[in-house]
Amino acid sequence: MSGDRPSPLVIERILRDRESIWQQIVAERDLNALTGRMLTSSAIALACYGAVLGFFHSPLMALTSALKLPLLFLVTLVICLPTLYLFNLVFGARLSVRQSLALVMVAITVTSMLAVAFAPISLFFLITANDYGFFKLLNVSILTLSALVGLRFLTSGMQVLNDHGLLAPEAANATVDGQASAPAPVQAVPAAVPAGPTPAAAPVAGQSAEPVAVPAGAAVAESTANGAVTTATAPAQVPPQVPAQWAGQPAGTSFPPGMLPPGYVAQRPWDGRTVRRGEPTQRPASMTLLYIWILLFGFVGTQLAWTLRPFFGDPGQDFSFFRSIDGNFYAEILRIIGNL
Repeated sequence: MSGDRPSPLVIERILRDRESIWQQIVAERDLNALTGRMLTSSAIALACYGAVLGFFHSPLMALTSALKLPLLFLVTLVICLPTLYLFNLVFGARLSVRQSLALVMVAITVTSMLAVAFAPISLFFLITANDYGFFKLLNVSILTLSALVGLRFLTSGMQVLNDHGLLAPEAANATVDGQASAPAPVQAVPAAVPAGPTPAAAPVAGQSAEPVAVPAGAAVAESTANGAVTTATAPAQVPPQVPAQWAGQPAGTSFPPGMLPPGYVAQRPWDGRTVRRGEPTQRPASMTLLYIWILLFGFVGTQLAWTLRPFFGDPGQDFSFFRSIDGNFYAEILRIIGNL
């Protein structure tokens, strides 16, 4: 599916081709259209799920919850998005406001679509188990699970941006014009030749001289700057170290082209940027703050949900658009579990 093709099923593209979503956010290409489609899809999905919640009380409560649930996520986003953006700026990240908004909207879109996928299950228990406490706990669990999956998409997207150097610019300085720096060259291993006559010293004109290995103690002809030819004794060569598991192999053992014996490690100079195997990689500060921001987003969302209640509507009470602000969300959850 093309990243530029408008489609109301943006969730299908997120789930099937998420890499193109991350690349589009990295390039900041058509983010306004993408964010608008995600916002529309999320609002419709949350409204449908909110209607199922409110039907436990009355059709009027269903309409009210259909308006409140999208408002809950939108207001939480408005409250918490500046914090996420400023966190990234303080620690040197190069995310724009549009990129931050698009990333959070991906998480909200996944959350809302997964919640509406659970709507038939919620409706089934609404019809077959007319228990107010159980119905509330069931839907709180559904929304929590959906939010966790959505936030997992958010962390995956931030990791992709980190790989592109948008969260840790100092890591991107190791590249030149977007291309990874070339690794240090591996020193060439001279090709062995059998013991025999002294090899010629002067190469043929127009051809490059290739290094060859000669037996230790053999005479080697060398030419000086004035054209004189001198002889020197070749130094003894240190044999390469062979892995222990290959030490008993007979001489002349060959391997398929392009393959090296197991355990062979090429020796090359370390350029200071290569991460050695076994060493822990340093997590960018922006990724650490992302997890802190997720906790903040969760606390703000749950408290706002408690403020905007009722979403379900106690069947023993009359319809009310809002309830008095007393207690808190977590104490209510514990009370429900205790009653069950």
